[in-house]
Amino acid sequence: MAVVRPGSRRVPRALRDLPVLTDPKDGLTDHRRLVVVGAHRDLSAVLTRLLRADRLDIEVAHVQRPWQAGHARSAAATRVPLVRDETGTVITDAAYWLPQEGQRTIRGEAIVDDEPLFDGEATAVRIEPLTTMPGLRAAVLSGRMRPKRWISGRAAQLGTTGALVVRDGEPVSRPARRSAFYRHTEGWLRV
Repeated sequence: MAVVRPGSRRVPRALRDLPVLTDPKDGLTDHRRLVVVGAHRDLSAVLTRLLRADRLDIEVAHVQRPWQAGHARSAAATRVPLVRDETGTVITDAAYWLPQEGQRTIRGEAIVDDEPLFDGEATAVRIEPLTTMPGLRAAVLSGRMRPKRWISGRAAQLGTTGALVVRDGEPVSRPARRSAFYRHTEGWLRV
């Protein structure tokens, strides 16, 4: 077991006897269980590395608050759906399709599995991974950024004239004309 601590986060007392990996590129696959101390983007970075290394057999715990550390050490792991995009980047909290700079809406079409999410214009779309099948859910957001209606499915796809993609708080550098988030064929072992 090892602690993955990107950045300068403090390692909780209950985990201080474990080896600490400060660079998520090194040593991830040398341990049976990883405890990620940090934000969802840190957890997503670790899962993306494990996915690309074909090592989804490694158990992963996420600690955002010190009181979660004991659970991260001793709880059993269960396999849950892993949601990724077409580039192989994992999301663990939420992804967004947002209008390009200077635009008020996204123009195009989005579907979840075979069900239309929108066709024409939308203010924004939120995509969230689920801990159960079918794997994810998506909703068009109102002007106040509230979900209108959730649709669950295996995949959410967008074809557009241009949209900004944000994964777990991290914006992609360029607008996209196509984007997809979907449940990977194998889930991850969540503690």
